[in-house]
Amino acid sequence: MRILVVEDDEKIASFIKKGLQEESYSVDVTENGYEAIYMIETNSYDIVLLDLMIHGLSGMDVCRNIRAKNITTPIIMLTARDELKEKVKGLDSGANDYITKPFAFEELLARIRVKLRNSSTTSSTISIADLTIDTAKREVKRTGKKINLTAKEYALLEFLARNSKKLLTETIIKENISDMAQESMSNIINVYIYRLRNKIDKDFNLKLIHTVRGLGYILSDENV
Repeated sequence: MRILVVEDDEKIASFIKKGLQEESYSVDVTENGYEAIYMIETNSYDIVLLDLMIHGLSGMDVCRNIRAKNITTPIIMLTARDELKEKVKGLDSGANDYITKPFAFEELLARIRVKLRNSSTTSSTISIADLTIDTAKREVKRTGKKINLTAKEYALLEFLARNSKKLLTETIIKENISDMAQESMSNIINVYIYRLRNKIDKDFNLKLIHTVRGLGYILSDENV
């Protein structure tokens, strides 16, 4: 799952990003409304967390703008304004939900889960051969047996699974998994592919994670 956080308070943005990454979400952050519109138009996000008071363009205007472009990505507005009329205005602008600062992070997570479950564009389960990924619970199983993954391992596996049978270069992976791009190790993708193979493929005859030497990686139940 990939989430965009649009927030101009650096401390709040950092807090939200760190918490979401610990929950296995891939997170991008911007503080500018115009940049937010560009990022939403050019990337595939599962949900947007949108503050009202941001640089460049207000959160209300960002919301109206992307809805006018028929972009249906779920939006949860984050704001210190708790007046009823502000909440109504936010929902009327196209937001799916509204949460007032300060908020408990557990409440934010719960609201995210609800919106992801209700989103018609988001499938809650991905199945490839005997591998199943419940994206709502971020639970991975193979032949019904639960497999424990770290946040980054899960983020990588889900991205591979959402693009199954497609060749994914290291550049593409880093562009879509923000916390991978921030790693200083040059071979970080190879390291996590190795770790995933040990958990996903090692004990099974059917191998799902394939390397195309010099090009990238493919998750598939077919030989590559």
